[in-house]
Formats: sequence, C-alpha cells, structure tokens
Amino acid sequence: MKELQYLNKYFVKYKYRFFLGIIITIAAQIFSLFTPELIGNSIKTIEEFTKQENVSLAVVKKELLNNVILILVTTIIAGFLTFLMRQTLIVMSRYVEFDLKNEVYNHYQKLSQDFYKQNRTGDLMNRISEDVGKVRMYVGPAVMYSLNTFIRFTVVIIYMYNISPELTLYSLLPLPLLSYGVFKISSEIHKRSSEFQKNLSTLSSFAQEIFSGIRVIKAYAIEKEKEKEFESLTHESKNKSMSLVKVNSLFGPLMILLIGLSNLVVIYVGGNMYIDGKIESIGTIAQFILYINMLTWPVASLGWVSSLVQEAEASQKRLNEFLKITPTIYNTSSHNDNIIGKIQFKNVTFTYDDTNITALKDISFEVNPGETLAILGKTGSGKSSILSLVSRMYDTTKGDVLIDNKLIQNVNLNDLRNNVSVVPQDAFLFSDTIKNNIKFGNEKATDDEVIEAAKKAVVHDNIINFTNKYDTILGERGITLSGGQKQRVSIARALIKNAPILLLDDCLSAVDTETEEAILNSLTEYCKDKTTILVSHRVSSAKNATKIIILDEGQIIQQGTHNQLFEQEGYYKDLYNKQLLEKEIVN
Repeated sequence: MKELQYLNKYFVKYKYRFFLGIIITIAAQIFSLFTPELIGNSIKTIEEFTKQENVSLAVVKKELLNNVILILVTTIIAGFLTFLMRQTLIVMSRYVEFDLKNEVYNHYQKLSQDFYKQNRTGDLMNRISEDVGKVRMYVGPAVMYSLNTFIRFTVVIIYMYNISPELTLYSLLPLPLLSYGVFKISSEIHKRSSEFQKNLSTLSSFAQEIFSGIRVIKAYAIEKEKEKEFESLTHESKNKSMSLVKVNSLFGPLMILLIGLSNLVVIYVGGNMYIDGKIESIGTIAQFILYINMLTWPVASLGWVSSLVQEAEASQKRLNEFLKITPTIYNTSSHNDNIIGKIQFKNVTFTYDDTNITALKDISFEVNPGETLAILGKTGSGKSSILSLVSRMYDTTKGDVLIDNKLIQNVNLNDLRNNVSVVPQDAFLFSDTIKNNIKFGNEKATDDEVIEAAKKAVVHDNIINFTNKYDTILGERGITLSGGQKQRVSIARALIKNAPILLLDDCLSAVDTETEEAILNSLTEYCKDKTTILVSHRVSSAKNATKIIILDEGQIIQQGTHNQLFEQEGYYKDLYNKQLLEKEIVN
C-alpha cells in the first residue's frame, strides 16, 4: 500500500464527496439489517402462535403483514442508498482518474529529451491508459466495497453480539483462515500483476512501432517474421494473464467455503443451544443464518477487492517511477522576457548523457538579429546539437549560451520557446488537416495568413491540387504527403509563428534545387529582421548567409562568409566544387 499513498492527496481534494459516501454507506447497511431482525421476529411470532400462548390468529397475521411491509420499505430504502453510494464514490473515482491522467500527461510534457530517448512510446501510452485505469478501480470500486465490507461487518457483528455473544464467537471462527488466505493470495497477485503490466507495456511498444513503421515492414517483406515476434509476445502475455487469473480464481471458492462453514457452525451450535435452552427461539438461528449470508458478498468481494488493490499498487508504482523523475530542463525564471534574438555561444562543450558522446567542443560564435548563420559539416559533426542548445532542449556541459546577453538558463523558458521557430530535420505532422498543421505554429492565424505562409514555403500550389485543399486530412506523421511536401508544410508552420529566432535543421534536404532556391528567396525578405540559423549539407543553401561555420567532430574548422571560405582551401571549397560538378553532370 506504500505506492498508493501517492493518491491520498486526491482523497483530500474530494474529501466532502468521500465522507458523504461513507455516511450513505453506513445508512444503507443499517437499513439492510432490518430484514433479518424482522424475519426473526416473524418466526418467533409463529412459534408463539403454535404453542397456543394466548396469541390470536388475527394478531399474528397483522404482525406478519406489518413485518412484510417493513421489509419491503427498508429494502427499497437500502437499495436507493446503495445507488447513492455508487453515485458518490464511483463518480469520485472518475474525477480522480481525470486528474491523474492530466497530471501524468502534463508531467510527460515537462520531462526532458533524454527521458524520451530512454523510454518507448508504447510504454508511456500504457502507463497513462492501462495503469491509470487500474488505479481508478482502486479509488472507486475497491474503496467502495472495502468501506461497504468493513461497515457491514461492524454493524452485523454488533447486532449478532447483542443477540448471542456465544453463537457470534462460534460463527466467526473461520475468519482467521479467511484472513490468512487473503494475505497469501494477495501477495501472489501483486507479484503476478506487476509482471503482467510490464509485459503489456512491451507488447504495446512493439505494436506501436510496427504500426508506425508499416511501410518499412512491407518494403522489406518481413511481415511473417514480425507476425511471429508478435505472436511470441502475445503468447507470453497470455501465459502471464492466465497465471494471474488462476490465482484470482482461488478467491471466490475460498470465500464461499468459509461462509458455508460459518453457516454449518451456526446450525449445529445454534441448534444445540436451542435444545439446551440457551436461546429462546429458532428465529434467532434464522437471524444468524441471514446475518452470515449477508456477509457472503462482502466477504466474497474481498478477493476481488484485494486483487484490485494489488493490481493498482503495481500500476501506481509504475506511474510513480515517472512522476518522481525530475526534469533536467526546467524554468528558472518567473519574469517575462522580451526576446530580441541575439545569440552567443561562449566556449560551449556539450556531451549527451545517454551516450556519453561529446557533440560539441569549445564552440564560440555570435549571431545578431537580421543575420543568418549557416552551419555545414559532415553527418554527426554536431550541427543539430547547436539548434537543440538554442531552444534549450539541453543545457551545455561547459561554457555558456546567451540570449540577448543573458544566460539562457536565466531566460524564462516559456518565453524563449515561444520566440523560437524550429523546423526539424525529420518533419513531424499530426493526423489533422493541412490547415491545422500549419496553424499549429499560431492557432489564432487567419486562413489568409495560412495561405501566405504556405506560399512562402512554396507548398501552396501542391495543396490546392488536393481534392479538399487545405482541409485535406493527413495520415499519421503526415504519411499522405511526400517527403518534400512534409518539409515545406513544416516550414510554413514555423513561418506563421513569426518568431524572432528561426532555426532550420536541414529542412530542404527532400526538395529539388529549383524549389530550394524559391524557398530561400522567399525567406530572404522574411528573415531580414530575424536571427536565423540554417543547418544544411548544401552550399547552395548556405552561400547567401551572413556567416558560415564548418563543423567537424564537434569543432569549428572554418568560419567566414561564402567569398572568404571559397578563397580558402578546405572543406567548404571542396564541398562547393563537388556539388557544382554534380549539378553540371545532372544538367
């Protein structure tokens, strides 16, 4: 139960609803206990009549009729109160589920890039859906039936004790066996539930990756191999599920057996006590049997409730593992910052924690508003890492990054990212309309502004040729579009944001040189008052930049303007001549 203590704050938040549920539960149990007492009194009345103890038939019939009416009324009231109990406590669990899902989702968004490198999407989805669902079953049904069982046990035992302390003691003898059985089975359920949930996350992650990469699966014709892998995982999941179900199945028979033993004890011991004159009426035995049977469902539900609690604890433990992770990148400033766009790197060294690879080594440069910095270099030279540091997806290992002469760690993180437009190398589009994907950069943008941004990104002519034009629904990750079209929609999304800092991460790699030239020309006017950093493998994209730096293994090996670098022997000139030659061959 240690892991479930995390949920106590929600019980405090909904304390009035929770306490109201407890009061209604107590009232429902009190009204439900009138039935055994009235039946016992009815049997006593019949006994007295059969013994001819000056009791008239009319009086007996009247009393029996009154008892029947009272049983009917109290049963209806108890049923209505039970309905209110469910409406109070089960609805509370839905509120807690809503709050917990939002808490987990919001925490996911705060976690740093490293977290998402180390955890699979399927596992994240399973925790926010399956695990939260298990926890809700604890907050709702498990808590409700636990309260119901505890209150019913307390009230019933008090009633039984007031009638016959001795018979009460004998009828409760099987309870220690019940407690021991619940403890042993619950421990095994907790163990097997943890294994099952872990395996379910693995299965979800595998399925998510297969569906996302279905084009690769089909292209390599490995459907059969993946089908076997999935079948193996589902077989393992089935085994773990069956293992859990087998243990769960022990609860019901165990509970019913022990309740049956209690009934036998009541009949045998109560019968002997009646014979010995220790109890006055057979009605007392009937009352006890009814009381014991009233405990049948609460006792039988103990197994189910215990299973719910153990499964919820296993799920909450998995949730707590993520909820207790502290983001490495967090907002350290509560002040609002007006970002102009000056960027400075001072002796920056950066090492990825997960791989221990040093991507940047002692990097220094400066970019002012209205300037464009182009970054070229081989694959893995650290180009994209610079953009990640500017948008503060990571913090430097050594050295400083400054925004408007202010340490980036001291800049309000929300203001920083609101003033940075990023076009990633791998263009990610959502399963929504093209228009909404572009408006993702500015949700308040008008349709005219969306069209204008698309024109600047040289994708408008493609879009209007689609049947539904800007209302065309894209498949997952923008699969409906070609690679070049996805990149250009992604560029339009960044342009419509109109942020003072624009970061372009090799976002023209999938377009032809003619389209590239058209996009760069439209960006010239757009970027005249913005700070732009352009990562590319093409000299054609970089040649008009204000400054150019060449990276190799995380270090700056060349820097200057296009003309300056072209006059130098080195990487830039070699790359220029190579790409110029390739262009001439193509033409």
